[in-house]
Amino acid sequence: MLTVDQVSKQFTTPQGPLPVLYQVSLDLAAGQSLALTGESGSGKSTLLHLIAGLDQVDQGRICIGEHDITAQDESGRAALRRQTVGLVFQQFNLIPSLTVAANLAFQARLAGRFDAAELARLAQRLGLTEVMERYPEQLSGGQQQRVAIGRVLAAKPALVLADEPTGNLDEATGDAVLDLFLEGVKATGSALLMVTHSPRLAARLDRCQHLHMGRLEPL
Repeated sequence: MLTVDQVSKQFTTPQGPLPVLYQVSLDLAAGQSLALTGESGSGKSTLLHLIAGLDQVDQGRICIGEHDITAQDESGRAALRRQTVGLVFQQFNLIPSLTVAANLAFQARLAGRFDAAELARLAQRLGLTEVMERYPEQLSGGQQQRVAIGRVLAAKPALVLADEPTGNLDEATGDAVLDLFLEGVKATGSALLMVTHSPRLAARLDRCQHLHMGRLEPL
């Protein structure tokens, strides 16, 4: 489902080039889950952005299924994000003018996979049933995070990229959300790549790799 092959990335700064990733390679099959750990600044979020097609590699290749995302133009990368990739990043990116219900349904509608009954069940599992008619500004940070997670799961993407998806949740809710992710992977055959600082949560995924100073190290 996902192949990252010898990917390198650097950013331009006033002080000169800043290397962030060095020849990173990993594979993730459909139905598998992989935890990515590493200290702050190690390149974890940069790698997720490259896989999502939100930025472009300097060297190497990234394939999602049969699609080489590094060979796609912006419209092609956007189409992959609509149909194939689900993103849960640290910024919730909810649409302020839409209710919780509409935010939850947004990605599923774009992908042509909206199912009202399934969305209702998902909202219940996420503890959002009582706030479906509220707007994002009326929610706590933890509630907004659950909406962001639900929006992705409702669309049933083939690949889920999650950057600290439980970072704003208490331990019990975080465990419940991870249960949903892992159930979704098993039920749909999708793949999950999750960045986490929690060794306890990382241990629940199929595999774990550590990113240190831009290089992957197995654990």
